[in-house]
Amino acid sequence: MRSKWEKLWIGCLLVIWGCTILTACATKEPTVIQTEEEEPVTLTIYAQYADEDTKFPYDYAAKKLKEAYPNVNLVLDIQAQDDGQKLQTYAITGNLPDIYQAGKQQIEAFKESGNIMLLNNVVESTGFDEKVSEEAKNILYDEQGNVYAFPYAGNEVVLWYYNKDLFDKYGLTVPKTFEELLTVIKVFQEHDVIPMALFGKEKWITTAFYDVIATRYESGGINSLDNGEVKELNEGYRKAAQVISELAAAGMFPQNVTNLNYDQAAELFYSGKAAMMLNGQWEMESAYQKMGDSVDWMYYPSYSEEAYEAGKEAWAGGGTIGGYAVNPNSSNCELAAKVAAFIAEKYCEAKYLYRSNPFVTVKITKEPVNSFNGMTTRLLEATKDVSYTRFTWGLSNAIFKTEIEDQTQLLLTAQYSQEEFCEEMNKILEDMQTE
Repeated sequence: MRSKWEKLWIGCLLVIWGCTILTACATKEPTVIQTEEEEPVTLTIYAQYADEDTKFPYDYAAKKLKEAYPNVNLVLDIQAQDDGQKLQTYAITGNLPDIYQAGKQQIEAFKESGNIMLLNNVVESTGFDEKVSEEAKNILYDEQGNVYAFPYAGNEVVLWYYNKDLFDKYGLTVPKTFEELLTVIKVFQEHDVIPMALFGKEKWITTAFYDVIATRYESGGINSLDNGEVKELNEGYRKAAQVISELAAAGMFPQNVTNLNYDQAAELFYSGKAAMMLNGQWEMESAYQKMGDSVDWMYYPSYSEEAYEAGKEAWAGGGTIGGYAVNPNSSNCELAAKVAAFIAEKYCEAKYLYRSNPFVTVKITKEPVNSFNGMTTRLLEATKDVSYTRFTWGLSNAIFKTEIEDQTQLLLTAQYSQEEFCEEMNKILEDMQTE
């Protein structure tokens, strides 16, 4: 039996031992068990990064990615404006980035070559399919119901912008017919104002302009030519070429229109040196920030007032499959697919919340930081039940795309006639039938 002093001594030892254990537990660093996704990973992404409409959404998405995936280092390779040539070279040489932006043509081509990942499972596991709005489902799924890219843009349209102050200054009203448009051109030229600043160096916009005029005669526009529904230029498509040729001859565009880039054209329009401009609806917020209430969009002029009213439901533009695709040969393809879905969603969020652009793929429930301007609100109402054609990046036939872009650019010059345009386009349409 232990004495009182022995018991006291043992008690003190136990207290000292307990304190030592508690101190050790408090100061010891916890054991961190890293999962595979928590290991540092570098992913390359080939994406647009050219102006505020592409830089801001990408930067926003990349910042949000770092918060959600702190282990991922995303390295940007800026997309070249070369109709996909650099991306094709990457594919041929086996140097595709982990994630890359792809349009319909690249998707179809890479399906055949095995350079694109099927994303059906990822769309479901990330819940991306449930976030896409009903009207944008055509942009997510291809004709077979498969997903090969995470889209971020909705059904977008080509808008004909105009400077209201300049029109008011010279007593002009918005032209409803081509005849009225020619009058507008004449008045602006008399006062040393460029009628329309078109950045004709980029062939997609020259094709869009032809599409705008063509839809006044044929609601299917270039889409009906691309998909083979129309196998030879009919009277409507020929008249569209004639109208553009006449507008160009009347001085609608700057003399150097085919060498004019976007920045130059936008500066002419924003500064009041040009009265009109053509671009996608994504230009609305930038134009409003620069010009305020003096800028607006007009319905496309047509060959008669009756046709003008009837054509308000036919729009150049539209949407097609495309967005952030994934390289199946990436050593981190599964993670890359999750990141691609995340970037696409946050890209939409940035455009909607901070660029006041509601034409996005996913549903955004928050209110935009800046309320939609009057142009945007009016466009949302105007495009509720309309038909769309195609932007050039949504065309399915690569040969047709190249030819229509080249031919519409030439059509803006005085040296090229509508007869030459029609002859060359009929040749390509005939060749398409024998492919």
